Amino acid sequence: MSIEIKLITRDDQADINIKNEPFKLYGMMKPSYIGGAWSYEVELVPENEISEMTFPDENYSFDAMSKEHIFVGAYDGAKCVGLAILRHSWNRYLYLYDLKVNSAVRGQGVGKRLIEASAEIARKHGYRGISTQAQDNNLAACFFYIKTGFVIGGIDTLVYNGTKQEGKSDILFYRDN
Repeated sequence: MSIEIKLITRDDQADINIKNEPFKLYGMMKPSYIGGAWSYEVELVPENEISEMTFPDENYSFDAMSKEHIFVGAYDGAKCVGLAILRHSWNRYLYLYDLKVNSAVRGQGVGKRLIEASAEIARKHGYRGISTQAQDNNLAACFFYIKTGFVIGGIDTLVYNGTKQEGKSDILFYRDN
């Protein structure tokens, strides 16, 4: 498999709507901020309680989003198998708005290559780095961000109050260039 990472342009705009695919929910990351430093513990669920979740598919509009967003695709031939959507931000971090990789190519470095391409775009645009967030119960995403050089920079414990996701938190991740 030969994956090409490239910017998605108007010519390939349909590729910004690749389908979301399931991911396993097998535990929770629990960050702590003590003495000016972030750390975390992991709480795994029993094997018989492991479940799957799939985010609803978005209906992104290239025309509506292209002024504030940058779209990066991972292509296996003509097929888009991964997507990073970056949003310009007021702070010194380019915001990773969405990241997805088709399940058939997960674990093969596609996500890491999308992060590296995003870091290069952040540098070219004068950002200090990249920021993003992940739900605390999406351990695979949290571990992926840490493995690719992100650090915990905060936690939002109120974001899901009053929603179907109540009880979850978003962990904020930052990666300096």
